[in-house]
Amino acid sequence: MRGEWRSIGRIERYEINDGILLLDCGDLGAEVKIVGSNVLRVRLITPDEAPRSSWVVRESESALKFEFNDEGEYLVVSTEKLSLNIRRNPCRLEFYDHDGWMINRDDLGKGMGWDGEQVRCWKEMPENEHYFGFGEKAGSLDKRDQALTMWNTDNVYHYTPTDPLYGSVPFFMALREGRSYGIFLNNTHRSSFDMGKESSHYYSFGAERGPLEYYFIYGPKPKEVLFYYTELTGKPFLPPLWSLGYHQCRWSYYPESRVREVASELRKRRIPCDAIWLDIDYMDGFRVFTWNKERFPNPKKMIEELRRDGFKTVVIVDPGVKVDEGYRVYEEGKSQGHFVRLPSGELFMGDVWPGACHFPDFASSKAREWWGSLFKELLDVGVAGIWLDMNEPSVFFKNTIQLDAVHNADGRLTDHREIHNAYGLLMAKATYEGLLRIQPDRRPFILTRSFFAGIQRYAAVWTGDNESSWEHLRLSIPMCLNMGVSGVPFVGVDIGGFRRSPSPELFARWIQIGVFYPFCRNHTMTGTPDQEPWAFGDEVESISRKYIELRYILLPYLYNCFYQSSLTGVPVMRAMFIEFPDDPNVLSGTMDGNISERQFMVGDWLLVAPILYEGAKSRIVYLPKGEWFNFWTNEKISGGLPITVEAPLNVCPLFVRGGAIIPMRSVVQYSDEKPINPLVLSVYPSGTSKVEYYEDDGVSFNHVEGEFLLVEFTCTKNEDSVIFEVSERKGSYNHGARTYELRFNGIETKPAKVLWNGEELKQASVKAPSWEYLKKEKVLVVRIPDRGQRELLEIKMEK
Repeated sequence: MRGEWRSIGRIERYEINDGILLLDCGDLGAEVKIVGSNVLRVRLITPDEAPRSSWVVRESESALKFEFNDEGEYLVVSTEKLSLNIRRNPCRLEFYDHDGWMINRDDLGKGMGWDGEQVRCWKEMPENEHYFGFGEKAGSLDKRDQALTMWNTDNVYHYTPTDPLYGSVPFFMALREGRSYGIFLNNTHRSSFDMGKESSHYYSFGAERGPLEYYFIYGPKPKEVLFYYTELTGKPFLPPLWSLGYHQCRWSYYPESRVREVASELRKRRIPCDAIWLDIDYMDGFRVFTWNKERFPNPKKMIEELRRDGFKTVVIVDPGVKVDEGYRVYEEGKSQGHFVRLPSGELFMGDVWPGACHFPDFASSKAREWWGSLFKELLDVGVAGIWLDMNEPSVFFKNTIQLDAVHNADGRLTDHREIHNAYGLLMAKATYEGLLRIQPDRRPFILTRSFFAGIQRYAAVWTGDNESSWEHLRLSIPMCLNMGVSGVPFVGVDIGGFRRSPSPELFARWIQIGVFYPFCRNHTMTGTPDQEPWAFGDEVESISRKYIELRYILLPYLYNCFYQSSLTGVPVMRAMFIEFPDDPNVLSGTMDGNISERQFMVGDWLLVAPILYEGAKSRIVYLPKGEWFNFWTNEKISGGLPITVEAPLNVCPLFVRGGAIIPMRSVVQYSDEKPINPLVLSVYPSGTSKVEYYEDDGVSFNHVEGEFLLVEFTCTKNEDSVIFEVSERKGSYNHGARTYELRFNGIETKPAKVLWNGEELKQASVKAPSWEYLKKEKVLVVRIPDRGQRELLEIKMEK
């Protein structure tokens, strides 16, 4: 980084005020606040320091107590989890755990610095440290040796070196020797992270304007870092169940007859689907919150009839409001002062799809409330979900709103330099809160293209305008994984690619990985050939049906992954190191490329290893140490070494971790077509494992008032028996009468007997209670009623 940087110097004096340690270092100063036992806030104080504000962080006003010692050369701040040693001359911060292990420390030569409006921090970079997160970034999973910019940009058809992209999260997680920490730079201005590109000895982060304020978060495990990071920026929302299904989209389905044709084909061909999406051509001249009455003469009737057939309707909404006298949205926004202004006081104007547009000032709570109210007409006709696009914000010919444009943050005037990166986040917030006010008993579903840290509270995200290529198929894995590391679990990629058209083989391989994206949507651009699953011939249609059906079979598991994410911040689609931080092999390479970018976990138990190269019929998979099962064959495999797996076109390699208890359901054509009955528990006995199962109505907020179901399953494999326990049910959610169907996989021989609460079960392939052994599959099937009470199964094997 070039410039006349002035680094923070000697600590001349210090004081502790309201639990915050203040350091006076002459021209510069610093403050340290203990936010949690392993979360510290560090702030550089510059001569022209602005009042502190945050668009993201949810932090207690009061600081936690800490131990403080003045040891002469060092000032030492200690919490229950870590110690901050502050070198006195020059002022440098060093973070240690209580075992004396150095977690992180400032670069001795640079530390924290200031150059005019720019601020920056330099940290030592150990040789074996890896860096993940940073929001939406193309390229490798590990961002070591890369320089990254945080500036939301409509950067179409992104390729490996392209940066920045549509969304920014100035947060990263570091991993070294199985231990991890995170750093969140709390600044919405254009910022940058140099993770060793400038120097192999240090990394740095900073911003062109605004405060140098960062949160240091220690794990030591990655899941703990994510928990505390999302404590700061917000836990992910629990989505409606239907949004986890398969979504069919293109730019654009119109007129109404084409929408109905697509819906009819999906049902006729028995390809499960929950939602059909309408792109910009449903609007009247691209005016937001309108309908083109020639293409869609009666949208309420169409949407209701789609709903009866199990389809939700999702429509796109952009921020640009057409300048058009007599257009209600324009007239209201102008007269009520809700649009972004120029320094002259005139309204900013920029061209987007409708032509000349004004843009809502989402920094204003009044403008956000107005914007939220506009969705009532869409919801009144039955629209179920909202798709936010062009909200970087993108402006034709200008890239974005001019940087000196004025935003009114409830009386505090600021410019677009501060608001730009937060614009998509604030638009999503306005939309989410508006939908809640209109339908307070329904969980909103929003998809957004642009975002900032904290977006997980309001919306799902997709990675924007990708391309139908094998390169972009491969890119999708590290992009989604780093989004998960950035606290954003509900993420997906345009299946099949947006630009151009995939070959039948590419589409088949893409749908196989696409059903494991947290957000599962097939989307393509205007002018491309049809991209529905049946557009590529009978073989690919059959493959698509098989894998989309698998997603619906796994819906109870996926919903539980999202439930856990809403509590912990841990993503649904996970980088291998999140589950196996102590295994260095998960970051190493094979003949197929870097393991961390070629395979991933879904939840705690499933490992997905898709085919990513044209013509490939096999691949190398690394299974970490422990017992694993091939999902398709039930073959047991000992982990710890790479294996070669055969994968013809209709097979995506999929493995299950030993000890798994995976809730499943029967195939349905849409998520709420039928109640879950039976609740299938696919069990892979290995040692002792415990799994919580969660269920609610999947639609409302009644779970907040206790209307949910929570059960704990425990499985213990002994030398000559398998013990399976069901806990008493918690919560008041009533799912109706149903059966547990327990499928114990990898059972090599027929059991001698099966006991249910001490009584021997009969062997029969009939209604519960009963059991049967499927010799060819090596599966024991046990059926018992779900009575909401404690149950005990004992499977006695022949000795």
